[in-house]
Amino acid sequence: MASLKNYNMKILLETVVVFCLCSFSLVSSHSRKFTTPNVTRLTDQFSRIAIESGFSKRFGDHNIIVNGSLAKLTLDKSSGAGLVTKNTYHYGFFSARLKLPAGFASGVVVAFYLSNAESYPKNHDEIDIELLGRSRRDDWSIQTNVYANGSLKTGREEKFYYWFDPTQAFHDYTLIWNSHHIVFLVDNIPVRQFPNRGAFMSAYPSKPMSLYVTVWDGSEWATHGGKYPVNYKYGPFVASIADVKLSGCSVNGSSTGPGPCTKSGGSVSSLDPVDGQDFATLSKNQIAAMDWARRKLMFYSYCNDKSRYKVMPAEC
Repeated sequence: MASLKNYNMKILLETVVVFCLCSFSLVSSHSRKFTTPNVTRLTDQFSRIAIESGFSKRFGDHNIIVNGSLAKLTLDKSSGAGLVTKNTYHYGFFSARLKLPAGFASGVVVAFYLSNAESYPKNHDEIDIELLGRSRRDDWSIQTNVYANGSLKTGREEKFYYWFDPTQAFHDYTLIWNSHHIVFLVDNIPVRQFPNRGAFMSAYPSKPMSLYVTVWDGSEWATHGGKYPVNYKYGPFVASIADVKLSGCSVNGSSTGPGPCTKSGGSVSSLDPVDGQDFATLSKNQIAAMDWARRKLMFYSYCNDKSRYKVMPAEC
């Protein structure tokens, strides 16, 4: 009788373990089946550049390998790594295909962003796509953010789950910034639009910026508010970058895109490659795709964070 009880208990425990493992796997957002919307592939309209022609090494030189249109950036105990464009831009189309570090990568941040913090340390602008590494229970997530004129106390974060595994293949990450709006896109699907009108205008980036691609240690905040720091025994953490596309209004000469496109006095001319009608508004298909992404995948928006803001930002 005792042996039968032990056998039944063993079966019960094995069933619980299997159930837990299955439940654990369901946490993965990209393990669910998604039918992605059809959208225009804007990235096909622009030419890729050789990374060495468009970028300089910003930090972690020893952790950067560049080969034509492909680069690998490594985070290890010694340093992270980062690239920055040789030119600064006032508006443009900025895109790259990224593959993120595989495995346990809590606290690791891969960033693809525009910033002028080095030129305007007290009132800088910034447009961010930050990819936040997984903890044992979560996937990588996508964080978007906008700062204007040094508004660091008013972060405008929105966070999204992935609908694919970003560590297994390259995927497109794109920023469109012009006089009409800022658009954040992943695989050509808009996930967020920040218009340059109404209450948004006071928070709209207005000064020329450089594009950065970096991998770094975000242990203090990146994964569950810093609960899960980088564990270097799982490193090194390698982010791969390919097919970079830069087309914008170059402020300091041009080795990419159509060249300078500013009139005297600094106003942007009609030569802006993303100022035409195709880039002034989102199409019906793009609006539908963005609605899909926000309904299915967005899990945080600053406009819903009443515990963080006693007075919500004006555009909310």
